[in-house]
Amino acid sequence: MTTETSGSGDISRSLELLWGTGERPSRGPKPGLSLDRIVTAAIGIADAEGLGAVSMRRLSTELGTGTMTLYRYVPGKAELLDLMLDRVSDPGPWEPPPPEEEADWRAAVESLAHGYLDLYRAHPWLLKVNQARTVLGPSTLRALEAALIGLKGMRLADPETISVIITTQSLAQGIARMEAESREAVDATGRSDEEFWRNQEPFLNRAMLSGEYPHMAGMSADTFSVEFDHFAFGLGRLMAGLEALVRERSGAAAEE
Repeated sequence: MTTETSGSGDISRSLELLWGTGERPSRGPKPGLSLDRIVTAAIGIADAEGLGAVSMRRLSTELGTGTMTLYRYVPGKAELLDLMLDRVSDPGPWEPPPPEEEADWRAAVESLAHGYLDLYRAHPWLLKVNQARTVLGPSTLRALEAALIGLKGMRLADPETISVIITTQSLAQGIARMEAESREAVDATGRSDEEFWRNQEPFLNRAMLSGEYPHMAGMSADTFSVEFDHFAFGLGRLMAGLEALVRERSGAAAEE
């Protein structure tokens, strides 16, 4: 469940701050304080304690300044969230090849997938943000530009290329959400996953022996093993599907 929504504040002010046209306060800046430090501190709090712990009051304590001083740099939490989202949207380790070379789209898709998974694991609070309306800052656009360069070799239509990015991100997001929710369940209940399922075992055993669930009863003992890498499996199937699509398109183009 999302608890915050991007783009819910003063969008014009967020854009000014993101693109560097409104970073400096109009009067009385505190020495050593900057928009960069404020955003960095906010991300640090969110990473450690969750997005709900981020507030202007908490930030002022973290940075050793008055709350009203922060408002000279950023209007409020809604605009601050836009800045935080853009900051963590850095393109990551994948670097586009020189202009004269074509990127390996397979490597680009894999890099995107692992990059998104690493992003959500490092900043699980992202899973709590509704980003249907993303305020586009420089880091966000750099990330998209890098992805488009990497996927250019697929030679898909533009909406299809965006769909590849969305599908890849959705896979990583789903796995990261499953992991995060599992941790949250343990924290909220104080009960481990092992204990939770052990409590259900007698009832499940009776259900499986009843004969009413033959397909479930016939599943192997390692069916729900935590050792199985669902991300690797999903990414492999995604890559196989994209390979087939690219071959199909290449064959069709050659026949024309």
